[in-house]
Amino acid sequence: MGRIRAKDTAPEMRVRSALHHAGYRYRLHVRSLPGTPDVVLPKYRLVIRVQGCFWHRHAGCAMAYTPKSRAEFWIAKLSANCVRDERQRTELEAAGWRVIDVWECETRSSDLLASVLAERMLAG
Repeated sequence: MGRIRAKDTAPEMRVRSALHHAGYRYRLHVRSLPGTPDVVLPKYRLVIRVQGCFWHRHAGCAMAYTPKSRAEFWIAKLSANCVRDERQRTELEAAGWRVIDVWECETRSSDLLASVLAERMLAG
């Protein structure tokens, strides 16, 4: 797990590229916010969290499987990730931020990513 990157992952870079292409300006990994969100758009009081489908248990996604070996360990670890995600979301929303989750599988296609970002950014 030491090789798993927390910053500048390929899905995160795709989201940042799409936002920049659409003309948005943003801040990265703002440490003063709960959970150090991946992308922060201060002008819109908006936080975008780029979530890995496996690590954050994207419901209904084929990439959100449970490994066969050491299943108890993985179930505990991955459910703790989900609990932490929900706690951070609650803290951000209590501080007046809108929170958008973009899943790794949604970043595979640039057209899908652009539509997901547009839809979720306008929905709040």
